[in-house]
Amino acid sequence: MAQNIVILTGAGASAESGISTFRDAGGLWERHRFEDLASPEGFARDPVLVHRFYNQRRAQLRAVSPNAGHEALAVLEQNWRGGFLLVTQNVDDLHERAGSRRLVHMHGELRKLRCAACNAVHEWQDDAGTDTACPACTRVGAMRPDIVWFGEMPYHMGEISAALAQADVFCAIGTSGVVYPAAGFAAEAKRNRRGCILYEVNPQPAAHDLFDHAIAAPATLGVPELLRQLGIK
Repeated sequence: MAQNIVILTGAGASAESGISTFRDAGGLWERHRFEDLASPEGFARDPVLVHRFYNQRRAQLRAVSPNAGHEALAVLEQNWRGGFLLVTQNVDDLHERAGSRRLVHMHGELRKLRCAACNAVHEWQDDAGTDTACPACTRVGAMRPDIVWFGEMPYHMGEISAALAQADVFCAIGTSGVVYPAAGFAAEAKRNRRGCILYEVNPQPAAHDLFDHAIAAPATLGVPELLRQLGIK
């Protein structure tokens, strides 16, 4: 019988591609509080600063590529015969560029902007600013990164909860497991009465026994090993 699988990826899935959070010691953004760069209040106070931050993050995507972990997850999707959902906390597009299609971005996407006036969401490759007009309603100054900020509700929570309720396999890859609501996904899958089997791929696996199998490796090595354990060649 075909089984359903839910995969959760975090920052560790993209780290080996060279994705920077711009919070490294000595980095350009180190002196800024993250609340100033990733909250509705910060955007209201200084939209120019926030647009600069996300413009740089968006531009960085042009210099990075999917890694072996992203590519292995695309292979898993192509070969999995049951229900499949990839949930990523990451805002980059590396999963898509590797070939993943059945995925949701719970924290939004760098290459999208949302209009605060009409709520339209637009694909966006270039810089944006306070003088950017919405392609839908033409309002100037209402465009913001389509990113879930502090205090905002993550996207696709209904779809994610429905998938966890039906999951036979759950895999957490490159995520710390301490930021909610994503931190609760493993426990939610474990409670679904389907005997869900939980896998973790992380250089430092969680120090608790919630997961049935732990692969202590970075994503580029751990995800191909995960596929082997799941019987995918």
